[in-house]
Amino acid sequence: MSQGTAPQKPKTAKAIREDRLKAALKANMGRRKAQARARKAETKTDNGQSGPDTEG
Repeated sequence: MSQGTAPQKPKTAKAIREDRLKAALKANMGRRKAQARARKAETKTDNGQSGPDTEG
């Protein structure tokens, strides 16, 4: 049995661009969330010693 879906039209340049930007945004958000999780885990294991070294 068929699903009753219409044949897909070729994507326009605008639709292709939107799809590419959507994928890039999703990847960027994933990286940012991973960085935030890493920073949060780092501060927990750092035992309160955050910030750059001030010794010279």
